[in-house]
Amino acid sequence: MNNRSAMTKQTKQMRAATYEEFSGTEKIKVTTTDVPELKEGEVLVRIKAAGVNPVDAAVMQGYLKDFLPYTFPVIPGWDMAGVIEDRGFSARRFKVGEEVYAYARRPMVQHGTFAEYVVVPESYLAKRPENISWEEASGIPLVGLTAYQSLYDAGQLQEGQTVLILGGSGGVGSLGIQLAKEKGATVIGVASQKNHSFMKELGADHTIDYKDTDVGAAVKEVSPEGVDLLFDCVSGDTLQQSLKALKSGGKLVSILNHGEDLDKHIDFSYVFVEPNSSQLDHLRELADAGKLKVRVSETYNLDETAEALQQIQTLHTTGKIVIVS
Repeated sequence: MNNRSAMTKQTKQMRAATYEEFSGTEKIKVTTTDVPELKEGEVLVRIKAAGVNPVDAAVMQGYLKDFLPYTFPVIPGWDMAGVIEDRGFSARRFKVGEEVYAYARRPMVQHGTFAEYVVVPESYLAKRPENISWEEASGIPLVGLTAYQSLYDAGQLQEGQTVLILGGSGGVGSLGIQLAKEKGATVIGVASQKNHSFMKELGADHTIDYKDTDVGAAVKEVSPEGVDLLFDCVSGDTLQQSLKALKSGGKLVSILNHGEDLDKHIDFSYVFVEPNSSQLDHLRELADAGKLKVRVSETYNLDETAEALQQIQTLHTTGKIVIVS
């Protein structure tokens, strides 16, 4: 007798934060759901910590619904650090029990990292940094890869160049300062006055307060010849003021502005970060060597996901906030 039901592997359950429509944090529910099916080339990771990013709130509110396909219910979150628990066919780069981290965004917005488990392609994963905490490790992937792909890939930053980072105390900007210094660049960081000492700790050579200041004019005071690269993590008036500080032939890279309101003669790139395990390996090496620091300002548990997303929506988080499970 072929008892198919007896042969079927029991579906694994997990707790996860979910929402079933685009809205505010009031629609977040923490519930029990099925762990996604493990397919060829994929791994199951038990999540230890998941970084929270402003984009998680933007996705939840529907701001990216015309840009990224989605399927409800959505489990938010794209950052994670955790332990390999199971492997699909051909997924053999890592052993069960190995500690990994990843930027886990799939092409379809559906299965995120604010959960006990996540299933991701093994190609997304890298070994996690060993010399920092789970919380710190989980805060690196999205912001670290964003800064890496913006400064190194799109910006082609070189030793001896000067880079202006708008939003230098935020998640992406703070990693950007450190990566720019690792490359041997001079860094000018822009943030509110209370975050200037933080930016200097990270390696910023000069700091500028965007409040009640013409940022471009202030930059020209410390770098009269202008900057080679302008890395924009805030956009708005601060970006518009800063354009006059960009050298002729300089490069502008933004993670927010798509270029519609910019002079067409500016050498401009918009960056939307993609998973990249080899770059995560490089970031791990820098973190383990003490050259990449992540300040975790606050941690939340899975039941407090709505509160974590409310905090990230303020856009005034210094460093990272993390959900631990």
